[in-house]
Amino acid sequence: MGPQRMYGLTTWVRRLLVANLLVFLIQKTLFVDSTFIKAFAFSPLLAWKQPWTFVTYMFLHAGIVHLAFNMLMLFFFGPSVEERMGGRTFVLFYLLCGIGGALASFPLSQAMPVSQVIGASGAVLGVAVAFAWYWPDDPVFIFPLPDPVPAKWLVTFLVGVDLVLAFLGVSDGVAHPAHLGGVAAALLYLKGRQWHEMRGERRGRQMSESSVLVSQPPRVSRSGSMPPRAAKGGARGDTDPRASAEIDRVLDKISAGGVESLTPAERKFLTEISRRLRTPPKP
Repeated sequence: MGPQRMYGLTTWVRRLLVANLLVFLIQKTLFVDSTFIKAFAFSPLLAWKQPWTFVTYMFLHAGIVHLAFNMLMLFFFGPSVEERMGGRTFVLFYLLCGIGGALASFPLSQAMPVSQVIGASGAVLGVAVAFAWYWPDDPVFIFPLPDPVPAKWLVTFLVGVDLVLAFLGVSDGVAHPAHLGGVAAALLYLKGRQWHEMRGERRGRQMSESSVLVSQPPRVSRSGSMPPRAAKGGARGDTDPRASAEIDRVLDKISAGGVESLTPAERKFLTEISRRLRTPPKP
């Protein structure tokens, strides 16, 4: 079960919204001096001397419009993604996308002078990508458009704008490569998770297809009585102890490395045992 919602917000989305709002309030009231921004904003030239800025920069914003846009994106896309991933995975994913945005700022510093990068745009855009990944056809209402837009096309449009502006090198005060870094981190994570889940499902199917029943129904004698050994209900029936031990070893190997890890001899042994156990006992 996913995290419970309060006022339509999940736990970590609510915490991230509050954290960003509080930092912005502090930034505009208590620490108005530029020293505060310099200490926590991400600067490609000073990144390795100030490694904490890989995370702290995403909680700073240039103005109320910058903050409002990012928080609205998080408000609309975040709860569903957190419920899908789970709270702990979601917040790690959010931070991963933000760090990806910071890393993508290094090429930007080579193309044009960049003193500081601030904002949660990379992290939030990564969350939007995850929403479009899981629910590509969900309608999203955008004012003043009369009809809703499928999530996949909205996110594609946002990423496309960043891609074009980053390619053109437009100096509009927005770190477009940082946005794209968040997108890249999100796609790498989602694709990796999809591959891991598919691999687990494939291994599960292989194990299901190759597993053998190591117990067999108790044999009934001609007199209608059950042999004493079978009456005890041994897990292996009347299977030879050495064969049982080998079966255990082969099944453990399948569990650890999959069917493809078996040698030809082990495959032949498994096929033979399976054939024997499927053969009904003679009356």
